[in-house]
Amino acid sequence: MPPVRSPQHAALGRAVRELREQKGVSQEQLATLSSLHRNYVGGIERGELNISLAVIVKIADGLGVSLGALFTRADALEE
Repeated sequence: MPPVRSPQHAALGRAVRELREQKGVSQEQLATLSSLHRNYVGGIERGELNISLAVIVKIADGLGVSLGALFTRADALEE
């Protein structure tokens, strides 16, 4: 298993997981909604991947939240 890239990557991954679980969506469903592979979503949630802004936008759209909401959640989890 690759290591977590940074505390910020880990916090963003936790934010994605929390929002996904709050909405009752599986990793596979989020992957479909975001046009990503399920394994890729798992890597994001574990903080292993250095994802682009384009992917972050896809994730936020798939979750039905704004970028601001996603980043605010990640920021709170990082502290």
